[in-house]
Amino acid sequence: MPLYMDRHEVPGASAEVVAEAHARDLPLSAKHNVQFLSYWFDDDSGQVFCLAKAPDGQNLEALHLESHGMIPHEIISVSEDSVLRFLGKISEPADHTQVENPFRTILFTDLEGSTSLLQEVGESAFMVLLTEHDLIIRKALVTSRGREVKHTGDGIMASFEDVGHALDCSMAIQDGFEARTAQGGTPELRVRIGMAAGEPVHHNDDMFGSAVNLASRVCDAADAGRILVSEVVRDLGAEKGFSFDESDERALKGFSGPTRVFELLRSGR
Repeated sequence: MPLYMDRHEVPGASAEVVAEAHARDLPLSAKHNVQFLSYWFDDDSGQVFCLAKAPDGQNLEALHLESHGMIPHEIISVSEDSVLRFLGKISEPADHTQVENPFRTILFTDLEGSTSLLQEVGESAFMVLLTEHDLIIRKALVTSRGREVKHTGDGIMASFEDVGHALDCSMAIQDGFEARTAQGGTPELRVRIGMAAGEPVHHNDDMFGSAVNLASRVCDAADAGRILVSEVVRDLGAEKGFSFDESDERALKGFSGPTRVFELLRSGR
């Protein structure tokens, strides 16, 4: 689907009001065939920018009208490349004709206690928190050149061509959640992150295969606030100057025998 960016003029609005409005948008996404990727709020200028995929800009306008009535003042069609350059992409392939390397690093995130948090704060407040959660992760993905494969409900699966970018992204995600807590964000949100690498199978904009399964299980094995990686990711990351704790053997669901995993040391690069 085409990629669009819309702009809302909201003078005097607070970040909380904007987050609540965006949270009201999300349940209507499927109805209007819109996939929100991120949004930004510039409180100095009183403007909100939404980045989304949709068949047409009118789908975005209709969704916002039904959700909260804040119709965009402008909707423009953008390319993914231009958005990435605007948000920090720093290099382009020297040769666009070169064969793409199928090797990928797969990253999974998982929000700690999402079910109990939903029951504690209620659906409306939980959607606001989930929006904050998504924005922290997606900002890290964009700046680290990661591709969001899918949203898992309480986490995100992403793919990276470069293992160093994946490791940088994982640290940026944890830094983002820690910064939110330090700034008084409540309730505290903590995520676990797991990574593996290999050659996944691509099908219908999704990815499958042993590397994907391993990354998901490594994520399940991580403690909240921690980053665990497979042995391949550790080996490749060490070559790029990243540091890891000693290996630990974990029994991962669906894998025979114990599997070696390593914790990324965020202060050790």
